[in-house]
Amino acid sequence: MGNVYLITGASSDVGCALIEYLYQEGDLFIAQGASDLAGLEELSKAHPGAIRTYNVDLTDKTALADFIADVQQNCPAPTHFIHLPALRVVNTKFKKFDEERFELDFSVQVRSAIALCKAFVPGMAKTKKGRVLFMLTSYILGMPPKNTAAYIMAKDALSGLARSLAADYAAFGVTVNCVAPSMMETKFLADTSDLIVQASAEANPMGRNARPSDVVPAMAFLLSEEAGFITGITLPITGGSAL
Repeated sequence: MGNVYLITGASSDVGCALIEYLYQEGDLFIAQGASDLAGLEELSKAHPGAIRTYNVDLTDKTALADFIADVQQNCPAPTHFIHLPALRVVNTKFKKFDEERFELDFSVQVRSAIALCKAFVPGMAKTKKGRVLFMLTSYILGMPPKNTAAYIMAKDALSGLARSLAADYAAFGVTVNCVAPSMMETKFLADTSDLIVQASAEANPMGRNARPSDVVPAMAFLLSEEAGFITGITLPITGGSAL
């Protein structure tokens, strides 16, 4: 068997594009989504037997624990873990900070990452080989946009987890890295106003927002054998908007 990729948020535009980019015969993709598996179903038809899909609500502790147990019992041990999920950004003034929604997003982004890393990274360390990759945002580089406190806090927590894991597991051949794209035009922007999306594109030195095709090749590199001496980094993919 080839590589075994555990991808959370795999049903996202980036997740589907990453699977298509990485796919080689013999690889297995353990692909989590949350009631939005249509894109994964198309990939499953294109690559029969290569993609095992899971519909899991990462805010549900029991569902997450069951997902981990099922993967441990019924799948080969992951060689790669890619963590992509997040709730959509809601631009809200801090005086209207929504604690309940923040807790949900923190569970999706951070608590699930902790549980999944606890379950699978030690196994990578035993084999002296593994790759972990988190999706961050260019918003954590320099001054963030206004009214994004909840999103920034979750991403900063993920960044801290990645750096800690990188320090803990470097000696065991496991690399832990992050990518930090600028605004990317995907379905993730469904709750973001067109004016904000357009303003972001106009402000970018390249005159446009990022696309999955800009981000996925950089992710694939950090997941590759060639990146074996790179760990603990956050790679900006921003068209020059964050230096």
